[in-house]
Amino acid sequence: MKVTLNRAVFIQELATVQRAISTKTTIPILTGVKIELKESGLVLTGSNADISIETILDKDNEKAGMDIASTGAIVLQARFFSEIVRKLPEDTFTLEVIENNQVSITSGKANFIVNGLDADNYPHLPIVERTNEMTLSVELLNQLISETVFAVSQHESRPILTGVHFVLENQKLLAVATDSHRLSQRIIPMEQGGAFNIVIPGKSLVELSRSLGDKEEDVEISIMENQVLFKTKNMLFYSRLLEGNYPDTNRLIPTSFDTEIEFNVPSFLAAIERASLLSHEGRNNIVRLSITEENVILYGNSPEVGKVEEDLNYEKITGEPLDISFNPDYMKAALRAFGDMSITIKFISPVRPFTLEPAEGQGDFIQLITPVRTN
Repeated sequence: MKVTLNRAVFIQELATVQRAISTKTTIPILTGVKIELKESGLVLTGSNADISIETILDKDNEKAGMDIASTGAIVLQARFFSEIVRKLPEDTFTLEVIENNQVSITSGKANFIVNGLDADNYPHLPIVERTNEMTLSVELLNQLISETVFAVSQHESRPILTGVHFVLENQKLLAVATDSHRLSQRIIPMEQGGAFNIVIPGKSLVELSRSLGDKEEDVEISIMENQVLFKTKNMLFYSRLLEGNYPDTNRLIPTSFDTEIEFNVPSFLAAIERASLLSHEGRNNIVRLSITEENVILYGNSPEVGKVEEDLNYEKITGEPLDISFNPDYMKAALRAFGDMSITIKFISPVRPFTLEPAEGQGDFIQLITPVRTN
């Protein structure tokens, strides 16, 4: 195996597959990146117990400037190899497998000889049957992930809640995440049929979103018993699925409310950030919202540091006066998922969960936050 190619283009591909490579693994070969050179181009693979990423660098890619002398495959220790390539002196470099799985890396006057591993010992990627499929744009998939993944649980005590629940039925795709203190749910109408019910680990989705970037292309999503495959033109991203039944979150979302208030997201978010400056310093990370006919006031209080209150701008209020306390971090994460728009927050009582949704929304994006009891 011998190839010469552009260093910057190769580093970009290597950085993508490294997202799947862990230094903490019981299978030593999985700390490595598999490099396979075919007549059609270069294939890089990285994998751990949860995700596997394969990128394909086409030999016709002009930026890569690839010159293939001979094909073959090798596995190299990923972190060490990445550092070497980043520090090479020239814009191009040559990678050549010599005897005994050793690899020569040459660029300008620099030459490294490093030990590799036999690629035949690298685990095979899952074979995903192409029966249960759908297609989304990268933009829409990234939006779905950013609107839900922040609400997954960070605790392994209930593993199923560390993932995002995806359900396709009746030409609607539902994505929902909850950590039992908050919930975020998005529904997208789909033209294609089909049906599935899966839970994808939140960590996998975060890495997928980073790997996709903001490409203007579509992603083919294929599902089998315990794996899901996201496929673009030059990348295959596999993730294991979480086992078990996701709780029925529909019953958690209230349908009738006593108080409603409409805010502009950026100005409300800025006020929450100011109030949380003090609440973060205290033992109890809580802010309080007081809604009356005359005004809406946000309070932050830390006995150790001080207190803050701010008379908030709002767009309209309907219903009963209310005093409610909540975790400002949950509110900030929820507001960031909406972006620059107006939202309606709907309350039942100081001790019941409240909802947030776009002011112009039709229920296709809704979030739920559980308040904090303060008495």
